[in-house]
Amino acid sequence: MQHKALRFGKGFRVAFAQRKVQAAEMVIAPGGKEGGPDNRHRGADQWLFVVSGTGLAVVDGRRQRLKAGSLLVVARGERHEIRNTGRTLLKTLNVYYPLAYEANGEPLAAGKSAT
Repeated sequence: MQHKALRFGKGFRVAFAQRKVQAAEMVIAPGGKEGGPDNRHRGADQWLFVVSGTGLAVVDGRRQRLKAGSLLVVARGERHEIRNTGRTLLKTLNVYYPLAYEANGEPLAAGKSAT
């Protein structure tokens, strides 16, 4: 069993991984964004759950509004950007299958495993 209290501090932080699944927390300031037209995970699906705040996801050119309780799935290879459109922090819990990042937050190349 693994357990961790998430702090939802600034930016992106890997919480932990178990076998081939990884959890991370992401916080975006009002007006900020993560990702962009070249951002994609070639080797992993991303499940993004909005803990608090409001935002907009742009996935392969399609737009989806986000709010607390929203669950968004970004399939491997889909280009995506997450924007904070609200006045408070946008806090998300992200789950990746298989692993998408090193423990330090650096992206993994498709087909690689975390060290």
